[in-house]
Amino acid sequence: MTVAGTARSGLAAAGLLARKGARVTLSESRGEVTETAALGALGVTLELGGHTVETFTSADLIVLSPGVPTDQPAVRAARERGVPVIGELELASRWLQGRLIAITGTKGKSTTTALTGRILEAAGFKVTVGGNIGTPLSAQVSSSTPDTLHVVEASSFQLESIETFQPWIAVLLNFSPDHLDRHPTVAAYAAAKARIFENQSERDWAVVNADDPEVLELARSGRASRRWFARSGSIEEGTVIDGGWIVARRGGTRDRIVPLDAIHLLGPHLVDDVMAAATVGAIVGAAPEAVTAAVDAFGGLEHAMELVADIDGVRFVNDSKATNVASALRSIESFDADLVPIIGGHFKGGDLRMLREALVARAKAVVAIGEAAPRVRDALADAVTVHVADSFRGAIDQAYQIAKPRGVVLLAPACASFDMFHDYAERGRRFKEEVARIARDRER
Repeated sequence: MTVAGTARSGLAAAGLLARKGARVTLSESRGEVTETAALGALGVTLELGGHTVETFTSADLIVLSPGVPTDQPAVRAARERGVPVIGELELASRWLQGRLIAITGTKGKSTTTALTGRILEAAGFKVTVGGNIGTPLSAQVSSSTPDTLHVVEASSFQLESIETFQPWIAVLLNFSPDHLDRHPTVAAYAAAKARIFENQSERDWAVVNADDPEVLELARSGRASRRWFARSGSIEEGTVIDGGWIVARRGGTRDRIVPLDAIHLLGPHLVDDVMAAATVGAIVGAAPEAVTAAVDAFGGLEHAMELVADIDGVRFVNDSKATNVASALRSIESFDADLVPIIGGHFKGGDLRMLREALVARAKAVVAIGEAAPRVRDALADAVTVHVADSFRGAIDQAYQIAKPRGVVLLAPACASFDMFHDYAERGRRFKEEVARIARDRER
């Protein structure tokens, strides 16, 4: 069997297959990999420096790490020869004993996944959390038991290569164009997201954002029972905000779940994530007291609307996970005035002009970075002042000076990080390091 890609998911898939007795070749396009030593002891063969067509066409099964495109030439050749091709998420799900709770969406997946796990743990359930964040699903198989709840963040890259993957509870948070550097069209990206509902039965649950028309359309064909949530309160049945509480409306009743003052997250859009997680908790059977305790203790995730520091009245907020236009828009709309967003990086598609109205109402200026800086300037410069920075450090210093005396410097790139950093996490860490440098300089 061949596993393509040596990122976390690929390593976990290769290890799982080897432990199940398969002969495994782990294929990687990079010429050097340092994370595979443990797999050698399991008898895994390593192929570096490119995906050899023969390695793929002679395999009995190919398992893709999410970072490997499904149309990669060696993968395509294998498909033409009739070799089955699945993703790591699909592989792992075939060996799990416990139930799956899968969460997807363009924005908020990680926050919702993490909070759902904490809610269920607080309620006394046996829980594992991972998938696209944290521990790959393949690494959870050995600890899976019939009473385990596997809470999984599922990306479009993972969902596009499923076959039988069937979540007991599937959550679709929101939808907007993204990853158009990988998916050929917005429709293809939407179709990948919608696959989260594909194999569900009437005994399963679909948790759906009723405020998002695209989500409603994508969920329409699913067979699972639906549980709606809507921050607007526009639904008669489901999870809504009412009287300072997140409540469940059912059959004319109104059951309180979480008081809004227990939410300690920046940005009103993150209330949607809390509502979705609370809805999952209610379906599973978590008591409102456990849900409230988990929400109250949850300070959010690193790199997701993370308040880094307040330096002489200027706040620095790290939303490096805002890697698409819709995510950046929600970040920008979380502030009222004197905002200086840092925008740019490796552009993945979408319309940066969607940011114009929000920026005109809130921003003192925009600082553009990376490959996309010219694109950011062209899209926004006639609506708001755009400064093009020559370095990441320079961008933060410039944004700080503009934001004084009491503004907000917001890292909301609307782009991937790959032009300057390994991933969004490295970009976020660098942002925090530079903010710490500014703080130290102010103390001298």
